[in-house]
Amino acid sequence: MNRYVIKAALAGSAFAVALGGVAAPAYAQRDPAYAAARSSGQVGEKMDGYLGIVGSESVELRRIVNDINIKRRAVYSERAQATNATLEEYALTAGCQAILATKPGEKYQAPDGSWQTRTNAAPMRDSRCP
Repeated sequence: MNRYVIKAALAGSAFAVALGGVAAPAYAQRDPAYAAARSSGQVGEKMDGYLGIVGSESVELRRIVNDINIKRRAVYSERAQATNATLEEYALTAGCQAILATKPGEKYQAPDGSWQTRTNAAPMRDSRCP
Protein backbone atom coordinates (compact mmCIF):
# COMPACT_ATOMS: atom_id res chain seq x y z
CA MET A 1 0.00 0.00 0.00
CA ASN A 2 1.27 3.46 -0.88
CA ARG A 3 2.67 5.44 2.09
CA TYR A 4 0.52 8.47 1.17
CA VAL A 5 -2.63 6.33 1.23
CA ILE A 6 -1.64 4.95 4.64
CA LYS A 7 -1.08 8.45 6.02
CA ALA A 8 -4.44 9.62 4.67
CA ALA A 9 -6.19 6.61 6.21
CA LEU A 10 -4.40 7.20 9.51
CA ALA A 11 -5.37 10.85 9.51
CA GLY A 12 -9.04 10.05 8.94
CA SER A 13 -9.11 7.33 11.56
CA ALA A 14 -7.16 9.37 14.07
CA PHE A 15 -9.45 12.34 13.54
CA ALA A 16 -12.39 10.14 14.54
CA VAL A 17 -10.45 9.13 17.66
CA ALA A 18 -9.67 12.73 18.54
CA LEU A 19 -13.27 13.81 18.20
CA GLY A 20 -14.55 11.10 20.50
CA GLY A 21 -15.43 8.55 17.86
CA VAL A 22 -13.95 5.88 20.10
CA ALA A 23 -15.64 4.49 23.16
CA ALA A 24 -12.70 4.92 25.55
CA PRO A 25 -12.26 8.69 25.23
CA ALA A 26 -16.02 9.18 25.05
CA TYR A 27 -16.54 7.32 28.33
CA ALA A 28 -13.66 9.19 29.91
CA GLN A 29 -15.21 12.52 28.97
CA ARG A 30 -18.33 11.53 30.91
CA ASP A 31 -16.19 11.13 34.01
CA PRO A 32 -16.54 14.40 35.96
CA ALA A 33 -13.04 13.95 37.44
CA TYR A 34 -11.53 13.72 33.94
CA ALA A 35 -13.52 16.72 32.72
CA ALA A 36 -12.42 18.75 35.75
CA ALA A 37 -8.77 17.74 35.30
CA ARG A 38 -8.86 18.64 31.61
CA SER A 39 -10.57 22.00 32.08
CA SER A 40 -8.28 22.95 34.97
CA GLY A 41 -5.15 22.14 32.95
CA GLN A 42 -4.05 19.19 35.10
CA VAL A 43 -4.00 16.90 32.04
CA GLY A 44 -3.30 17.53 28.39
CA GLU A 45 -2.92 15.88 25.01
CA LYS A 46 0.57 14.63 24.22
CA MET A 47 2.16 14.41 20.78
CA ASP A 48 2.41 10.64 21.09
CA GLY A 49 -1.38 10.25 21.17
CA TYR A 50 -1.71 9.74 24.90
CA LEU A 51 -2.94 11.86 27.76
CA GLY A 52 -0.33 13.40 30.04
CA ILE A 53 -0.25 14.92 33.49
CA VAL A 54 0.72 18.58 33.55
CA GLY A 55 2.47 19.52 36.79
CA SER A 56 2.00 17.62 40.03
CA GLU A 57 0.07 14.40 40.13
CA SER A 58 -2.13 12.67 42.63
CA VAL A 59 -2.95 8.99 42.89
CA GLU A 60 -6.44 9.67 41.52
CA LEU A 61 -5.15 11.74 38.60
CA ARG A 62 -2.60 9.03 37.71
CA ARG A 63 -5.42 6.44 37.81
CA ILE A 64 -7.58 8.48 35.44
CA VAL A 65 -4.72 9.07 32.97
CA ASN A 66 -3.56 5.45 33.07
CA ASP A 67 -7.10 4.19 32.48
CA ILE A 68 -7.62 6.45 29.47
CA ASN A 69 -4.19 5.66 28.02
CA ILE A 70 -4.69 1.90 28.34
CA LYS A 71 -7.96 2.22 26.44
CA ARG A 72 -6.40 4.47 23.81
CA ARG A 73 -3.53 2.04 23.27
CA ALA A 74 -5.97 -0.81 22.69
CA VAL A 75 -7.87 1.23 20.11
CA TYR A 76 -4.68 2.46 18.44
CA SER A 77 -3.34 -1.08 18.22
CA GLU A 78 -6.51 -2.36 16.59
CA ARG A 79 -6.77 0.55 14.16
CA ALA A 80 -3.05 0.48 13.31
CA GLN A 81 -3.34 -3.16 12.32
CA ALA A 82 -6.45 -2.40 10.24
CA THR A 83 -4.66 0.43 8.39
CA ASN A 84 -1.37 -1.43 7.94
CA ALA A 85 0.53 1.03 10.13
CA THR A 86 2.67 0.66 13.21
CA LEU A 87 1.23 1.42 16.63
CA GLU A 88 3.60 4.39 16.92
CA GLU A 89 2.59 5.82 13.53
CA TYR A 90 -1.07 5.54 14.36
CA ALA A 91 -0.63 6.97 17.88
CA LEU A 92 1.36 9.95 16.54
CA THR A 93 -1.34 10.71 13.99
CA ALA A 94 -4.02 10.39 16.69
CA GLY A 95 -1.99 12.74 18.88
CA CYS A 96 -1.75 15.28 16.07
CA GLN A 97 -5.51 15.20 15.65
CA ALA A 98 -6.23 15.26 19.40
CA ILE A 99 -4.03 18.34 19.78
CA LEU A 100 -5.79 19.96 16.84
CA ALA A 101 -9.15 19.22 18.52
CA THR A 102 -8.22 20.86 21.85
CA LYS A 103 -10.29 23.84 22.88
CA PRO A 104 -9.00 27.21 24.08
CA GLY A 105 -7.81 26.90 27.67
CA GLU A 106 -6.89 23.20 27.38
CA LYS A 107 -3.30 21.95 27.62
CA TYR A 108 -1.33 20.23 24.89
CA GLN A 109 2.27 19.23 24.32
CA ALA A 110 4.20 21.34 21.81
CA PRO A 111 6.83 19.83 19.48
CA ASP A 112 9.60 20.90 21.89
CA GLY A 113 7.94 18.86 24.67
CA SER A 114 6.69 21.86 26.66
CA TRP A 115 3.10 22.13 27.83
CA GLN A 116 1.14 24.89 26.14
CA THR A 117 -2.31 26.31 26.77
CA ARG A 118 -4.48 26.35 23.67
CA THR A 119 -5.57 29.79 22.53
CA ASN A 120 -7.87 30.70 19.65
CA ALA A 121 -4.85 30.28 17.34
CA ALA A 122 -3.93 26.92 15.85
CA PRO A 123 -1.84 24.80 18.21
CA MET A 124 1.83 24.11 17.51
CA ARG A 125 2.09 20.61 16.06
CA ASP A 126 4.85 18.20 15.13
CA SER A 127 6.17 18.54 11.58
CA ARG A 128 5.25 14.87 11.02
CA CYS A 129 1.55 15.62 11.50
CA PRO A 130 -0.62 15.01 8.46
